[in-house]
Amino acid sequence: MSELIYNHFDREVHPPYISPEYKSTVLRGPTKPLVVIKQSLSELTGPVFGETHLGPLDHDLTKNSVRNGEPLGERIVVHGKVMDENGRPIPHTLIEIWQANSAGRYVHKVDQHDAPIDPNFLGTGRVLTDADGNYRFYTIKPGAYPWGNHYNAWRPNHIHFSLFGPNITTRLVTQMYFPGDPLLQYDPIFLGVPPKGRELLISQFDLSVTEPHFALGYRFDFVLRGNKSTPFETA
Repeated sequence: MSELIYNHFDREVHPPYISPEYKSTVLRGPTKPLVVIKQSLSELTGPVFGETHLGPLDHDLTKNSVRNGEPLGERIVVHGKVMDENGRPIPHTLIEIWQANSAGRYVHKVDQHDAPIDPNFLGTGRVLTDADGNYRFYTIKPGAYPWGNHYNAWRPNHIHFSLFGPNITTRLVTQMYFPGDPLLQYDPIFLGVPPKGRELLISQFDLSVTEPHFALGYRFDFVLRGNKSTPFETA
């Protein structure tokens, strides 16, 4: 257990706190060495989540905010497993999901992108891993959108995740990208991740979970600690 808790993540996988091409990190990234605080019981226990914390449609972003029709865009089903660095499943992990709609627009007052808001798609959801660490949810494939980092900057299609594991040391915030996206080679957030870690952020098309006439399937696994851990958002 001590190996699991104290195994630090691999700096060759995770992005640096300051990545000059990702301009806002220059302003908000720490410039002095971080102070490592010894872990105590409060970091090694809780929070605990259960089925009672989830609504019946939290896992289905295509249905959980419908008002007057189906959401627009390409339906997808995303599944995978949450594991520790030794490949052991981590059950009962809460996964929070948020994303743009199919036109690349978030339902947020700060997002002023000139793209339509889908009245039947909020872009948020939650799912809990089962006893074997597996998860599955439905959503609409998010669209690309412009952002102000540099001239003609566009974010690749992506989904944001926030994970709460069995203790605070297994907290993870990250992004999932899609295979073959041409914008990945231009995105300073994705390129800010060391080459060793980039492939860990790209989902895999999965025909085995693709549902005929309904939704394409993608697999994305999470590893919470160790040298193969999913890259954190550090900026």
